[in-house]
Amino acid sequence: MARTDRLMRLMNALRRLPAPVTAARLADETGVSARQLYRDIATLRAGGALIDGAPGLGYVLTEDPALPPQSFSRLEIEALMLAMGGLAQIGDPELQRAGQDALGRIIATLPDRQARQASHAIMRSWRAPATRPPVTVDLALLRHACWEERGLTIRYLDLRDRLSEREIWPLGLSYSDNTLALLAFCQLRQDYRVFHACRIQQVAENGESFRPRRVALLDAYRRSGG
Repeated sequence: MARTDRLMRLMNALRRLPAPVTAARLADETGVSARQLYRDIATLRAGGALIDGAPGLGYVLTEDPALPPQSFSRLEIEALMLAMGGLAQIGDPELQRAGQDALGRIIATLPDRQARQASHAIMRSWRAPATRPPVTVDLALLRHACWEERGLTIRYLDLRDRLSEREIWPLGLSYSDNTLALLAFCQLRQDYRVFHACRIQQVAENGESFRPRRVALLDAYRRSGG
């Protein structure tokens, strides 16, 4: 892992994990030895991060120079905590981790009083565990293709168990308790289709770009009542 990426991951862990964080936990989060972890802590401190603690005691990030100060109302803080808590029920570990990292960066910029409010929010999100069938293809690839407006070739088993190969323009992902759906423009049908991600057997980028058509396609889909 590149040094810059490792230090960024360490900062994210300090922001996200309950303090004080042990050196062993931080080393595990960043994939380095304890000796390297201590060197990385020293590097961050030299760069201006105020990190309290020492080996054997754990570490606390008390001032983060990389993030500007900001302020939220108490209700806004509750709304953020509620929204991020809901990610735990989505069943997408990578997305959940990203939400935790983002929330950690937000909390790190709050004044002490508001940071304490975030730690003791009164609202919690709870839903019954999702009953979605498992997805076997790479969700990161689906997200990337949507963001970058890259065409995909998929092998798809429809609800009647008929297998077909499709060239699609992926537009967005929709999470529910029962399914994870991919909205796409299907080149075969020349129309919008919703594919159940759990029934996609294979997926690969096909080298086609549909930039900058994604926004226009989504607008047209919404106007059609989709």
